[in-house]
Amino acid sequence: MSSKLICRRDLDFLLYQVMGADGLVSFERFAEHSRETFDATLDTAESIAIDHFASHAAELDENEPRCVDQQVALIPQVKAALAQYYDAGFGAATQDYALGGMQLPLTISVACKAIFSAANVSTLAYASLSAANANVIGTFGSESLRRLYRQPLLDGRFTGTMALTEPQAGSSLGDIATTALPTDDGHYLMHGSKMFISAGDHELSENIVHLVLARIKGAPAGVKGLSLFLVPKYLVEKDGALGARNDVVLGGLIHKMGYRGTTSTILNFGERGGAVAYLVGEPHQGLAYMFQMMNEARIGVGVGAVGLGYTAYQHALDYAQERHQGRPVGNKDASSPPQPLIAHSDVRRMLLAAKSYVEGGLCLSLYGAQLADRKAWSGEAAERERARTLLDLLTPVLKSWPSRYCLEANSLAIQVHGGYGYTRDYPVERLYRDNRLNPIHEGTEGIQSLDLLGRKVMMREGEAFELLCGEIELSIQHARSYARMREFSDSLHAALDMLRDTTKTLSRVLRAGDTELALANSSLYLDAFGHLVVAWLWLRQAEVALRVEDTSNDEARAFYRGKYMACQYFFRWELPRIEHACRLLSALDTTCLEVSADNF
Repeated sequence: MSSKLICRRDLDFLLYQVMGADGLVSFERFAEHSRETFDATLDTAESIAIDHFASHAAELDENEPRCVDQQVALIPQVKAALAQYYDAGFGAATQDYALGGMQLPLTISVACKAIFSAANVSTLAYASLSAANANVIGTFGSESLRRLYRQPLLDGRFTGTMALTEPQAGSSLGDIATTALPTDDGHYLMHGSKMFISAGDHELSENIVHLVLARIKGAPAGVKGLSLFLVPKYLVEKDGALGARNDVVLGGLIHKMGYRGTTSTILNFGERGGAVAYLVGEPHQGLAYMFQMMNEARIGVGVGAVGLGYTAYQHALDYAQERHQGRPVGNKDASSPPQPLIAHSDVRRMLLAAKSYVEGGLCLSLYGAQLADRKAWSGEAAERERARTLLDLLTPVLKSWPSRYCLEANSLAIQVHGGYGYTRDYPVERLYRDNRLNPIHEGTEGIQSLDLLGRKVMMREGEAFELLCGEIELSIQHARSYARMREFSDSLHAALDMLRDTTKTLSRVLRAGDTELALANSSLYLDAFGHLVVAWLWLRQAEVALRVEDTSNDEARAFYRGKYMACQYFFRWELPRIEHACRLLSALDTTCLEVSADNF
């Protein structure tokens, strides 16, 4: 099956030759699976993505959700596509067999999500949020909440949201003002307003389950006073039947530059006396519980960014091969035929850059998913702890690096298309708008950088960071056995040493208590850190490609040669960014601290 979504050959290469994903079947959890079942799942995902998701992506973008008779109207293809998605089992792909799931590794599920994201990220968003919502209920909810809400969410009868943001608070969750008052009936009555709530209202499902952060009356100020509540659009009776409409009202639709097909809403709770809300878990633990969904969503945002950037690159590559324009720089014969765009070296530069971003980003997402699988299902406690430590450290990178650099691939795809790239005649304009939202989804780059440098790198005296460094050093040693890899090995080793020294400098400042100075340029640290990790993954890809290149046929050799050239590009053009970043960071540059509001 051929498409312009995710290159299946590349996906198979990353899954099986680089990540060894077929080895996950050695875990008891996945014992009934095999390479064949994984491939069949990917085939099904690609078929549904092409026939039912990609087929209405442009129409959905041009026909945004709208309010009709106080209901949200969407084009019918969205509901039809989601029915195909759930009927094929993707809504519960990683869940237990007992819950109707396939017990797929997250690694394979993430590969499928990349395909669906490339096809139509707006439609996929409804299902992705619902799955994450069901996981939170399954982990922290009472037996009653699990019985009434989790299975309908997994089956697609219900859909779910996460309702955090408020008009006056934005990303500052400590300033949330929505309140919940206890009643004698065991539930709470909620009052407040939330905004930018994706999938907050629609008619795609029988019910919508909102997971809402709010304060129980009298709770402490700040994030320590937040609790998590389940607030359904329609109340659910003890036998599972739908009851009366809850006091949750659509306050309005927000129209964004991308993800136009995913409703973005203002929701008002308690306009008619109070929305019935059910406490999830213990009081005042809401943010801790919500971090499960937020972290899952952060990984999902990264995967979505990869899919959007990857399909844009595929479209640009196809256009550059088919569009004839211009002649070689040394050719003065105006009567000679024009050459394909890809014959121009600067076009190849843009394509190579985009290739290095999207294939590096896909490798990063699959690596993160494999860590999650090993954390959850390995039979060895030491391996589970090792994977947990690395995944905690890398979650900010898994979200933010693809959101920045796969977006750059979208920008390059527009440029390769020339003037046509800026029109709606080609999909790259829409794909760029969709991906431009991902740098802010689930926390800005600045928020992710504070998490990485302020918390993750520092946790347990830098243990996680040193564990990652050890993994990178091991790959460097392996790669040095190939003469053609020594340049890359040496460059990566030098970059690792620079980042290590920079991290030590910043850690000393943090421990000395000058938090503002240490974190002033944290976004630059996140960028350097992410580039180091992706360079490491490119080293691994190139080593595998070199190992099998000589035993392959001509077509396969061209593919593996492309991997090597993308690695070479990344190491020569991208990795040097780390040196500049580390110099600024180690010097504790105060420019951004010293500039005052009246200087602008």
